[in-house]
Amino acid sequence: GLRNFIELTQDSIFQQTFRNTFLYTGVTTVFKLIFGLAIAVLLNNSFPLKRFVRAAVLLPWIVPTVLSALAWLWMFDSTFSVLNWVLARFGIKGPVWLGNNPWPMISLMVVNIWRGTPFYAISFLAGMQTINQELYEAAQIDGASTAQSFLYITLPSLRNVIIVTFMLSSIWTANSVQYVYILTQGGPANATETFPMLALIWGIRSYNIGMGATVPLLFFPIFAIFIYFLSKRLLQEGEA
Repeated sequence: GLRNFIELTQDSIFQQTFRNTFLYTGVTTVFKLIFGLAIAVLLNNSFPLKRFVRAAVLLPWIVPTVLSALAWLWMFDSTFSVLNWVLARFGIKGPVWLGNNPWPMISLMVVNIWRGTPFYAISFLAGMQTINQELYEAAQIDGASTAQSFLYITLPSLRNVIIVTFMLSSIWTANSVQYVYILTQGGPANATETFPMLALIWGIRSYNIGMGATVPLLFFPIFAIFIYFLSKRLLQEGEA
């Protein structure tokens, strides 16, 4: 009952998990938005092998999550890390990626950004294809620079796409457990624990189904409010 919610909010592990989840979701979502927008702008131009490059950009998104997680686990391995091997060639001693803070959380963020950026890029690219090219031509005649055309034509035209993509990505990121489970198991010392991982540990491993179910129930209202405000913003844009 309500006692589970009281005990949960007073638990130090839950408090750390709360901070971890919002840090992980916030940082990765912002970087995916920035990188996705930059890639979409590049792919919207004409260049040789454009179709091949567009298909290649999608690879991180379409590769099975478990396979890509195992590949990253090898790259982050403390003994056989290819990343540390490359750094060693430049005389730099690589960190223990999944062992010493703050590197485990940074590693998870890098993997999530790598995985999710193609979704942003393709969504933004699709939105750019619908923008009337006459707007750019008129801006060019008026003497607008490329940066000004991007700021005053491209971004406003992509506003709804950005809102929807941001909302979906935030929900998926906060509820994702595969990379956390395979790469860190929530460790070290709960440094990478997120809500789905905490629910899994308490509900399945500890056989405490009540507390395991309380985690997503407490998490749900936060995202309900988040979705409400973004949806309201979308409706306002549609009416305008």
